[in-house]
Amino acid sequence: MFLVYGGLFFLLFGRILFIQATGQAEGKVMATLAESKYARESVLKADRGTIVDRNGELIASDTLSYRLIAVLSKDASKGSKKPLHITDIEKTAEVLAEYLPLEKDAIVSRLTNVKAETYQVEFGKAGRDINHETVMAIKKQKLPGLLFIEDQTRYYPNGVFASYLIGFAMKEEDSERNVTTVGKMGLEKTYNKELNGTDGKVDFKSDGFGFMLPKAEEAIVAAKDGYEIQLTLDKTIQNFMEDAMNRVESEYSPKKILAVVADPKTGKILAMSQRPAFHPSTREGLTENWLNQAVETTIEPGSTTKMFTVAAAIEEKKWVPTDFFKSGQYTLYDRTIRDHNITGWGYISFLEGFQRSSNVSMAYLLERMGDKTYIEYLRKFGFGEKTGIDLPNEAPGRILDTYPIERLTTAFGQGSTVTLMQMMQAATAIANEGVMMKPYVIDKITDPNTGEIIKDQKPEEQGRPVSAKTAKEVRELLASTVTSKYGTGKKFALNGYTVGGKTGTAEIPNPSGNGYLAGHGNYLYSFLGMAPAEDPQLLTYVIVQQPKLKAGEIGSDPVSKLFTSIMDNSLRYMNIVPSGEDIVEPTVISDYTGKDSADAIVKLQEDGLVPEIIGEGGEIDIQYPYAGTKLVEGSVVLLHTKGVTALPDFTGWSKKMVLSYKMLSGLDLRLNGDGYVTEQSLSKGSVIGLEEPVVIKLQSPSEIYKPVEEDTEEEDVVGG
Repeated sequence: MFLVYGGLFFLLFGRILFIQATGQAEGKVMATLAESKYARESVLKADRGTIVDRNGELIASDTLSYRLIAVLSKDASKGSKKPLHITDIEKTAEVLAEYLPLEKDAIVSRLTNVKAETYQVEFGKAGRDINHETVMAIKKQKLPGLLFIEDQTRYYPNGVFASYLIGFAMKEEDSERNVTTVGKMGLEKTYNKELNGTDGKVDFKSDGFGFMLPKAEEAIVAAKDGYEIQLTLDKTIQNFMEDAMNRVESEYSPKKILAVVADPKTGKILAMSQRPAFHPSTREGLTENWLNQAVETTIEPGSTTKMFTVAAAIEEKKWVPTDFFKSGQYTLYDRTIRDHNITGWGYISFLEGFQRSSNVSMAYLLERMGDKTYIEYLRKFGFGEKTGIDLPNEAPGRILDTYPIERLTTAFGQGSTVTLMQMMQAATAIANEGVMMKPYVIDKITDPNTGEIIKDQKPEEQGRPVSAKTAKEVRELLASTVTSKYGTGKKFALNGYTVGGKTGTAEIPNPSGNGYLAGHGNYLYSFLGMAPAEDPQLLTYVIVQQPKLKAGEIGSDPVSKLFTSIMDNSLRYMNIVPSGEDIVEPTVISDYTGKDSADAIVKLQEDGLVPEIIGEGGEIDIQYPYAGTKLVEGSVVLLHTKGVTALPDFTGWSKKMVLSYKMLSGLDLRLNGDGYVTEQSLSKGSVIGLEEPVVIKLQSPSEIYKPVEEDTEEEDVVGG
């Protein structure tokens, strides 16, 4: 026995000497094994870059979320006085089914259909991107064995908001189960490389339990967050657009709505949206159509094209507004085109023809200037080629000019195809003294880690298709379509602002055969307009396809509701003074917090402002607008004090100011409509409880001021 143990001892001793001498065991370097066992790496997660509007308002960012882990192994509870693993699978599944997008049976299956040695499981997509409120609700159930690991998820605070432009990003898991956020659509996809950050790491030495060893050195590689992308969009104008679209969609259930707002002086796109739409966080409403239709699809524009036809005629000195022509129909070889009312209006002037949106008037203009000359002007306006907007998959459109009839129908917007972006770009030349501006949506890209500006987009001229004199004359003609008794654009008038624009009613190609769709409402209705017409600050193009019109309604009804709401709210938001009002220097409001309301009232009234007390008066604890804000004479200033609140007279207040009053007062104000207050359910001076509702009715100026309707454009017809 002694010899056996002695032999084993010398064998083991020899083995130790060999390892010490060579540093190897089983052919492996021991130092490497030790390094791999005790070296640890901790990942420092980088944030995906934020997307903000032109004022820095958040559109998309990463936010804190949680990932759920269910611990199954009893080993987790060893040495603990309370269980740290799941002890009641049925109860756990029942609770989780209330909060996760999984059925109870699926959760039970996930917790039971595992190998005996499985320590923990996750729940895939259903167990990720859990918000803080849900985590707190589950934790209240005090279920053992559930762990919530901090994570990140993409956050879209504005909901349905330029969804097809912004797109969305979502987590994807690769074959090695590494999870990353990837842009799947829109700007999130196009600029995925710029938005993606680079994770950092911490390398350190640890003990056998994974804890960092005392005095161990750390090697830190800092995370680099993704670039910030600042858009040209204005969050407020975009919200005006989304709200108006929601109302029109609810009332008319159209097949499609498209809208774009731009600054014609620069080409900056201030708002862009479409319906149907979707919520980027949940993807609710997303269908097979992933196209940003203002850029990626084409339409036959209809009579909005006539502004460019007239512009070409004026530039060629072929436009004489007082000349007369016979309306109704025009024959070219064996083809006859007709006015939208079929019979026409007899002999009328070219000015009246434009105001009535006569197709025949365009035919005679084409005859005067030459149809090939006209096509050259269309190309100068950018039609038939991409605008070069900083978005992917832009469609070029197509000018049909092989045959004379194609050039003729193109003159009033039928046959040839365009994108909304091409129409917007071309219209900037009319609005901007003949200078055509390239549209763009990316204002600036910045590296938040260094502050370096990676890209700084500047306005870019795209040509000068017509002179400033011609552009001014076209704007005057466009304004006359809104103000003239013959005009097709009377519904698009705004109170206090001159609007210049052109209506359009385009036929829709029949998807199941030749020709076009027919029947009441089976058209693509549009309006391309600018305001103030004498010096346009905003350019807006809206389209409503196949709305469900009631008896007596026409296509311009939903289009005008969309246009006037967007334009009126946006002009006032931008502090563009309505015509007829004196321009006054704004007052910079002082800080009244902590001061007595009586003194504040005197000072505010001296400055031409209108103080409104919330509460019983005395010391002011909150004011709105805040100190430093520039206000024009007559603006309301809210001063919050303690005590019971008596209702003011809300008449004339903007929606934004009523919402601010609601927030400060805590009263249950229920707003109905948009624009400015016209009625309230309880009178001035009423003292109410916090739970007693007050209904506030608002109307846009276009609803308050309704011009008399004398003529409409219902359809463009090619006959014969």
